[in-house]
Amino acid sequence: MNFAQELLQWYQQNKRDLPWRNTNDAYVIWLSEVILQQTRVDQGMPYFYRFLERYPNVSSFAAADEDEILKLWQGLGYYSRGRNMLKTARLIQAQYHGLFPTAYSDLIKLKGIGSYTAAAISSFAANEIRAVVDGNVYRVLARYFGIDEPINSTKGKKTFQSIADDLINKKMPGLHNQAMMEFGAMLCKPKNPACGICPVRVGCYAFKHNAINHLPVKLKKVNVRERFLNYFLITDGKTILMNKRGDNDIWANLYDLPALETPSLIPINELQSHPKFVEYFGNQKVGITDLGVKKHLLTHQSLQVRLLKLDILPLKLEQKWFYTEVENLKKLALPKIIFIFLKNIFNL
Repeated sequence: MNFAQELLQWYQQNKRDLPWRNTNDAYVIWLSEVILQQTRVDQGMPYFYRFLERYPNVSSFAAADEDEILKLWQGLGYYSRGRNMLKTARLIQAQYHGLFPTAYSDLIKLKGIGSYTAAAISSFAANEIRAVVDGNVYRVLARYFGIDEPINSTKGKKTFQSIADDLINKKMPGLHNQAMMEFGAMLCKPKNPACGICPVRVGCYAFKHNAINHLPVKLKKVNVRERFLNYFLITDGKTILMNKRGDNDIWANLYDLPALETPSLIPINELQSHPKFVEYFGNQKVGITDLGVKKHLLTHQSLQVRLLKLDILPLKLEQKWFYTEVENLKKLALPKIIFIFLKNIFNL
């Protein structure tokens, strides 16, 4: 029995019973695949059920408002996924009359669907012969075959895709892809893989050469940008001043508080003399209460977020600033760090 057959047998005996594996509905599969990108199954599962309950088909998803999608997405991170899903749903509604495409050639053209997601949907929904290569598959292939080409290099991606294409079971491509991904997720894990019960360890390069902790190889990450955000809490307890974020920065189109970004976490007296602070609030004395600093990590950014309570009404409102009832905060899609701040203050 060869490597791929061994994994398929292991999968059929050990696979998890996950809801998106019991359907060939491309919409449901798409929903699960996008939600689970860079997200653990246990974390993404509640979101999957909530989205499927609220939007049982692509037509209902397409009819949703962006604020609704982002609110439902709140806490999951990588909000561009939610925005791209809405664009894709609306495109499918318009061009495919609400029928989710299953062909790789159609899927790859859609917003937010790359080669991995297109291969997954086409193979799971229509049994198209497309090898899926995600983080789990990279790890399994790198360890078993002893490939030290970096998985995030152009050459590495081509190498791994080529091997995956050669291995795929042409009669059961969807099942094969599920087996490869499940094996990486459950047995050949990044840390402490279960080599003792691995059905293919005899032929595994990493097991034989004690290279488990060295494979796969990944190029060094890009530098992380450090940012310092000073948020202003301006409220009378019933209403609160909010900000609607734009398209061109982190947390695009979400709601947060008015803020002033500084090169470092400067003292409050220096902040009060900052030109932007003076522009907003004038030269009058402003009472400020420091409610603390929290660190928040994004993929390529490290944020230090300070919340400052101001006992003043602003003299200059930015275009995207607006007052709303505190009770309405429950309806707005907020970045996780801002939601935590406000939840503790207003018992949301």
